[in-house]
Amino acid sequence: MTSANSDTNANTNAGVMWRAMLQRDLPAVVAIAEQVHPAYPESPEVFAERLQLFAEGCRVAVDGEDCVHGYAITHPAMLGQPPALNSLLHVLPPQADCLYLHDVALTDAARRYGLGGKLVELIRQHAEAMQVGHAALVAVNDSAGYWRRRGFTDYRQADAALLKKIASYDVAAHYLVMDLARTV
Repeated sequence: MTSANSDTNANTNAGVMWRAMLQRDLPAVVAIAEQVHPAYPESPEVFAERLQLFAEGCRVAVDGEDCVHGYAITHPAMLGQPPALNSLLHVLPPQADCLYLHDVALTDAARRYGLGGKLVELIRQHAEAMQVGHAALVAVNDSAGYWRRRGFTDYRQADAALLKKIASYDVAAHYLVMDLARTV
C-alpha cells in the first residue's frame, strides 16, 4: 500500500536517509502506519512478517539521531497478484516477476526531503538487481497521480481476483506497474 538501496544507506539529505529496517524499528513503523494510514489498518504481524521474509526490501527513513520518520516495504511478487490488505504472505513466490511496494508512509516532518523520489529510484535499482521486469504497487489516498508522474502506469490486465484485492483497500485504489524496460 502506498499513499532500497541494495545494502546500506542512501542519503537523500544531510539529515534524513533511507537505511535498512531492523527488528527494533517495528514499533515505530507500526505507530507511523497507524498515524499515516488509519483507513488502511494492518496488524503488527504483517510488518514483522515482511521484515522476516524479505529484510532487503524493508527500509526506514531516519534523521541524524536515528529517529524513524517513515518506512518503505517491498517484496518479490507476481505481477497482477498483490496481497490483500492486512494479509500474511507466509512465503514469497519462487518465480516472482515483480518487486511489489507493499507500503510506504512518511511523517509530515519527513515529507519535505524528497524521500519518495529517491525511493522510486531505489525500487528501480533493486528490481533490476533482482532481474525482474516490473515494479508494482496499490496507490491509495489519491496518490495515483504521484506514482504515475514517477513512471508507474495503470495495469491493463486486471482480472476479477485482482479487482477484489484492490477493493480490499478502497474503491478509489489503483494497481499500478512500472515496466523497467520502458523506464531505463
